[in-house]
Amino acid sequence: MDRDSGNAGAAPPAGHSPRADYLPFVDGLRAFAVIAVIIYHLRPEWLPGGFAGVDVFFVISGFVVSASVSRWDRGGLRDLLAYFYARRMQRIAPALVACLLATMLASALVIPTAWLSSSNDMTGLFAFVGLSNFYLAANHEDYFSPSTDFNPFTHTWSLGVEEQFYLVFPLLFFAWTRGGRWRSLALALFGLALLSSLGDAWLRAHRDPGTAFYLISTRFWQLAAGVLLFLGLSRWNASDALRVRFRQTANAGAGLALVLLGISFWTSEPGAFPFPGAWMPVLGTLGLLAFTQREPSRSLLSSGLASGTLVAIGRRSYSLYLWHWPVLVLLRWTTGVDSWLLAITAVFATAMLAELSYRWVEAPLRYSPALRRWSRIRVLATGLVAIASAATFAVALVKSKPVVSLSTVMRHADEWYPEPLKSLPEKPGCLINKSRRQDGLARSRVYSRMGCAAEPGARAPALFALGDSHALAYVTLLSEYVLHTGATVTLYPNSGCSYANLRTAVESAACVEQHRAILADIARAAKPGDVLFLAALRLNRFSDQDGKPGDYDVLGSLQGKSADQVRDKAEHALLAGLRPLRDAGVRIVFEAPKPLLPAPPFRCSDRFNAVNPICAAGLSVSRSAIEAYRRPVLASLDRLASGLDASVWDPLALLCPGSTCSAARDGHPLFFDGDHISAFANRLLYPSFANFILTGRHP
Repeated sequence: MDRDSGNAGAAPPAGHSPRADYLPFVDGLRAFAVIAVIIYHLRPEWLPGGFAGVDVFFVISGFVVSASVSRWDRGGLRDLLAYFYARRMQRIAPALVACLLATMLASALVIPTAWLSSSNDMTGLFAFVGLSNFYLAANHEDYFSPSTDFNPFTHTWSLGVEEQFYLVFPLLFFAWTRGGRWRSLALALFGLALLSSLGDAWLRAHRDPGTAFYLISTRFWQLAAGVLLFLGLSRWNASDALRVRFRQTANAGAGLALVLLGISFWTSEPGAFPFPGAWMPVLGTLGLLAFTQREPSRSLLSSGLASGTLVAIGRRSYSLYLWHWPVLVLLRWTTGVDSWLLAITAVFATAMLAELSYRWVEAPLRYSPALRRWSRIRVLATGLVAIASAATFAVALVKSKPVVSLSTVMRHADEWYPEPLKSLPEKPGCLINKSRRQDGLARSRVYSRMGCAAEPGARAPALFALGDSHALAYVTLLSEYVLHTGATVTLYPNSGCSYANLRTAVESAACVEQHRAILADIARAAKPGDVLFLAALRLNRFSDQDGKPGDYDVLGSLQGKSADQVRDKAEHALLAGLRPLRDAGVRIVFEAPKPLLPAPPFRCSDRFNAVNPICAAGLSVSRSAIEAYRRPVLASLDRLASGLDASVWDPLALLCPGSTCSAARDGHPLFFDGDHISAFANRLLYPSFANFILTGRHP
């Protein structure tokens, strides 16, 4: 997204300019790239490969940034670094910081904390220092997964790649500014870096495609290709005859390159990086730059790309890229962006914000006469202080989200989010104590009580909770059990795996090993009479946090021969795995399936998001439909209970006392999303759960 050569209409820098002449067709090419990206993000089916516009930007950036210092003759490496980094600071930081702060504020107002938004804040904070791509890669946030559509900072990954490239670029390019044989060294350095990056991209793409998509080491080759093109064209000394032939074929060559680029926008596929997905946009961009830059005045395509409208869009391409994604994501979180009216609104809002950003932030600071009179070190230091100050403010904003948020979920977090209770009014002085344990693959959170005397009478059984996120969602209830009884609770996060869900016939090898380690850990810690509580999602959900509006098409998914075979295999595996615990005197309690909802309540809780299409299916479901749906699973649980002398605790009657299962009761949330219960529901269920654990019977 760099635009150093796109400075038409700006006052020339004082003194001799080290930059190459302005090439307006480059801005036209940027316009095509940013339009492709926006169309893809708005409606992927309209331009399936539009994300390749970012590949175009990378090549252009390598080409243009080379032009920006190609005539450098003002001093040594230190002077070049100061000049280059100060220009990068003026060019990139102002608009980026303004966009990040505005997006942070809007996110704090309307986006509640959830699994779907769990990476948002950290992605934005890392973007302030140009490292959001590393954060996304480290957290395996696949660019093409649905969850990234709800992170308003996902697009900053490409800016991170460019900023990291700019840290290395002047060190490699300095040899070129020395002239003579040094220029061959510069070519060799960039060529070697390009080949190394290609190799890294190839290897990583086979091991971890998500990581390969984001990293500078796998993207460097695209930027280096632009650099090498500029350096190669700068050294090109063709004969007169060859020049004439080049002029004759320039239009045809540029047209062919444009066709190749268009094909890439239409055919590039997710997961095809780097081969073959990134090759076509890179080659197409290189061809356009080569043919139009070498003979720009004679190329019809160059004249078309240099048209006023395209150049105007190209000059604003950086701001357009910055703002289009937060606009789309914030609409997804609120009204949705499914209708034509909302799509047009998104485009209009993007254009307006980009124009304001360009006119009042980007251009003024980039071309400021006052800043030109400053030393480059002063510009750089001031920029770093401004970024640090903005990032500090952003951190404070993230921490204050429960206070500033407009979201009902955030304002009433104690009812929506299951969290461990710290204390109870009826148990003065009793506090919860949480510790973490890890024994190999068995990671656990241990909750115990401190600060009060032991309960009189028989010892309450210790609890061990295992399953998946549905076991974790009972943490409020489990902590209340600890505070009331003084017994300990050991909760296993079971990351990436699900135990006893009866929907998976064969677990992955990693999950099998993890579950074996957890069961062994329970066997070592549990005493006769202690309880293993198994809670998991045992029904196929109607909707997900990031999915389409829910429906009941899955109601029959647990019936039929195939589903019966899956549960039969799962039952046999569970019987074999749990019998040693049963034989050791551990009591096993299964959770019966809870109601499911067609839409996630946390995304439909306010006026600004209640009309979102994901809420259209409603926040209630027929109890009779749920009972019929879960009947085959209950039959499996009954067979397991018989084979293990176990029992089944059923929360359905309390969560759904009437003929309709709803998301809320008397204004209080029962469910957080379409299948996880809320903190309020935890407290509602506690008496029944505690009675069942202590007596073995439902009240």
